[in-house]
Amino acid sequence: MSEKSVKKSFLQDFKPGEFFRKYTMIIALVVVTIVFALWPGKKGLILQPANVTGLIAENAYVFVLATGMLLCILTGGNIDLSVGSVVCFAAAIGCVMMAGGVSMWLAVAVMLAIGLAIGAFQGFWIAKVRVPAFIATLAGMYAFRGFSNVVLNGYRVDITNEKFLMLFGNGKTSYIPDVIRQNSESLNAAFSKDNAFLTGLIGQNFVAKFNLTCMCIGIVGALIFVLLRVRKMSVEKKLGISQAIPGQIVSTVVIAVLVLWVSFKLSCYRGFPMVLIWIGLVLGIYAYVTNKTAIGRHLYAVGGNEKATALSGVKTRNVYWFAYANIGLLAGLAGILTAGRAKGIDPVYGEGYEMDAIASCFIGGASAYGGTGKVSGMIIGAILMGVINKGMIIVGVDANYQKVVKGIVLLIAVMFDVLSKRQKR
Repeated sequence: MSEKSVKKSFLQDFKPGEFFRKYTMIIALVVVTIVFALWPGKKGLILQPANVTGLIAENAYVFVLATGMLLCILTGGNIDLSVGSVVCFAAAIGCVMMAGGVSMWLAVAVMLAIGLAIGAFQGFWIAKVRVPAFIATLAGMYAFRGFSNVVLNGYRVDITNEKFLMLFGNGKTSYIPDVIRQNSESLNAAFSKDNAFLTGLIGQNFVAKFNLTCMCIGIVGALIFVLLRVRKMSVEKKLGISQAIPGQIVSTVVIAVLVLWVSFKLSCYRGFPMVLIWIGLVLGIYAYVTNKTAIGRHLYAVGGNEKATALSGVKTRNVYWFAYANIGLLAGLAGILTAGRAKGIDPVYGEGYEMDAIASCFIGGASAYGGTGKVSGMIIGAILMGVINKGMIIVGVDANYQKVVKGIVLLIAVMFDVLSKRQKR
């Protein structure tokens, strides 16, 4: 096939309307970031390495909780209103244990077990007794907020365990060390303020502390992502599955560049934060579960048509139970990350966490009716919410108006979903 015919085929396959509809949130993320980056008097501030790192650390709980919330939403638009209270309760138990001299690992195990037990408990009422999810989790929201206050006795409990803070927190030690520069005198010497090229490229303040290990992790991650996407497109082409190849190529390039850019920004600050490892593990595991396993297919099937799924032999009640047990487990992990970042726990922690998780899912393309949504879309939704939050703080928007803006963004996202479904009908 000639170059001209390949180009013509590429242009014929590219459908702008379908492309913009599929990647609406990615485009919105880019536009919002550009707006805040060009804001008068605050130009480029949101793109500073410290703010990029802060964006990840501050929204760690959102990524974790939104992953679990997505599973609940897939079952038919169901949500869990109790996760914020469960985060606080699990963290309160763990912090009190560590303050009393209990082993860090035992405290971590207990926090995860508490989250899982609460999720399974609420899942029982939802799946077996058929209590509406909204009511069951609303009751949990009130109950576990009360239990949190009882455990904490109304006061903050601090964490002094350095190992816990290093693994789950956001302090100066909570980053992967730059082992490449530490074990290579020549590379370490190359990154000095005397290097005019590097100083001009990334700035004198960042050269001496540039984290090569972090940058290498980003490059490897981007390459693995590109290879997996190319393999996927190749398999789809062999199977004759109709996919918008141009759109996939564009999205692959954009995401790979974004990974490299974020890695570069992190490298200019302190490097790869430990909290990003936990986020990556959760996102990777649940992306695999939803895409490659039987229970993942059952989640989509129940949300699409529960009666038909039950008639096909799937135990739909167990699917609900699985979804709510999982979000409980992830609420326990979010409690660990929240306590690590705040170096303790306060009775008010966790308030509004459920709303951030729900908003991230819907903004990321999850359907309010269930059966539709991906972990990748949820990631975009969580990042968009994080950028909006961080941007409004940087430009000095009043806290009350910040809530108004987030509400409008959520309404637009759900409205887009409703209108899209109406057009298909």
